[in-house]
Order: sequence, then structure tokens, then C-alpha cells
Amino acid sequence: MIRLDQFLKAHAVVGTGGQAKLLIQDGQVLVNGEVETRRRRQLHEGDVVQYEDQQLTVEFDSH
Repeated sequence: MIRLDQFLKAHAVVGTGGQAKLLIQDGQVLVNGEVETRRRRQLHEGDVVQYEDQQLTVEFDSH
């Protein structure tokens, strides 16, 4: 699993954890089509994260 704020940073949606925090707290990030305001939300394989025109599916490397 990975936290929502870490996921946004890892996929270059934001440059810092602070930026991720602000976007999430402002309700600008959707997880599976619903607004998510918890930056520590644990994401699972197959979850879909949306911000503006970006849509990312959570996938974990099996290696």
C-alpha cells in the first residue's frame, strides 16, 4: 500500500508533500470518483486517483 500524498509525489503530480497536503485538504483530489481529504489515505491496487485532467491507476510492481 501507499499513502495518497506519497502517491501524488511519486507520480510527479506535485513536487512536495506540502503541495500534496494542500491539494488534498482543498478537496481537489478524487479517489475512485469521490473527493478525498485524508492525505494519509491508504491506496490499494486498482484505486483510481484523479487530479485536474490526470487520472492514475494504482499499480504495484510485483518484483
